[in-house]
Amino acid sequence: MTLLVISPDYASHLLPLATLAAPWREAGESVVVATGPATEGIVAGFGFQRVDLVLGRGSNPGVIRAEQQPPGEDAALRGFFDATRHGMVATLRYQAEARRTDLLWDPVGRARAVLDVVDRVQPDQVIVDHLAFSARLALTVAGVPHADVVLGHPSALPVGAEVYGYPPAWPAAFAASESDLDDLHRLCRDVRDAFTAEWNAALRALAPGATPSEDAFAEHGDLLMLNYPQALHDPTRTALLPPHAFLGSAVRDEPADDDVRDWLAADDRPVVYVSFGSFLSARGDVLARVLDALRPLGLRVAVATGSATGLPDVPPDWLVRSFLPQVALLEQAAVMVTHGGNNSVTEALTAGVPMVVLPFSTDQFAGAAAIEAAQLGVALDPNAATSADLCAAVRAVLDGPAPQLARTIGEDLRRSPGRDVARAALLA
Repeated sequence: MTLLVISPDYASHLLPLATLAAPWREAGESVVVATGPATEGIVAGFGFQRVDLVLGRGSNPGVIRAEQQPPGEDAALRGFFDATRHGMVATLRYQAEARRTDLLWDPVGRARAVLDVVDRVQPDQVIVDHLAFSARLALTVAGVPHADVVLGHPSALPVGAEVYGYPPAWPAAFAASESDLDDLHRLCRDVRDAFTAEWNAALRALAPGATPSEDAFAEHGDLLMLNYPQALHDPTRTALLPPHAFLGSAVRDEPADDDVRDWLAADDRPVVYVSFGSFLSARGDVLARVLDALRPLGLRVAVATGSATGLPDVPPDWLVRSFLPQVALLEQAAVMVTHGGNNSVTEALTAGVPMVVLPFSTDQFAGAAAIEAAQLGVALDPNAATSADLCAAVRAVLDGPAPQLARTIGEDLRRSPGRDVARAALLA
């Protein structure tokens, strides 16, 4: 039996998809990953075969830097980082505008490349990233059954009256005027309609006579899998989803280096783990404020700095690196300070770790709102929170109900690993 995994050339997408595929390899079956060259090392590390498939202009091997992107993509990335400095609405507006060109890059050409991979690999089963729109379009046109994995917050698949790109919820710390929100909603509707027109044009080129889509963002595969804990999802929204499986999380095995293990074993004080992920680590100004906030707490601190620059000096007993084994550190952490990316949220919850969330973009706002509503942490505006605010938030999380609530949900998630849920759902 052969499983084909289709992923954009981004580590944050491929890592959970590869984790879901691991049980096939462990069962002695073949796993082929179709992705770009930047994540070749990740594919090899999982022991899978890679076939080349480029689905977009950009890539990210683990820590993204604008200067490493192709011309045009570098400017777009810098524009995005600048937008995050102006707040939630400005960022969501920037991302909505960018969707006019980045989510369906060369859709007909990419769809035909996907079908060529399918012809060569002849898979028995297919797992595809939900955001790989051209790949899903190709599989749908060709009638290839596939599992469609929503790796971010479930709001990445709009239901009911939702509009893609307009968060269905956001934390109390984020305020916006009614007129600004109306303008954002109108823009997201316009982008939805333009995106759907582009999807339908590609559909006509690939399959003349096919039924056009009314909302391409709401299209989904044969089997919908959500990399998210059902316990955090609004039951009224769950009722609107198509047939689905909540995976809970897709946490990979990630052993720590010897020096990280030695650092963890050297002291029994609680550990604060800090990371803004592969993209938002570029906001070194916010990371600097977080580091200043943690100084007076007397806790041990591990910081994955990513691409951040201009950071202050820190105590010599802190663990500071551009990259750290997040899964291994979360197993020992008492609290995580995070941007609220879905991988970070689900990995923290699986380890039973509460959070201070500083969301910057996309579905991070909806994810942070869910954390706040479930009392699993505190959400703050990264552009407005002072060091004093951040220090108080960490204290409030550690001293409140969040640690016990996080431990409980972590126990549930570890009892039913997402990789096992995914395999069972796909085989069924």
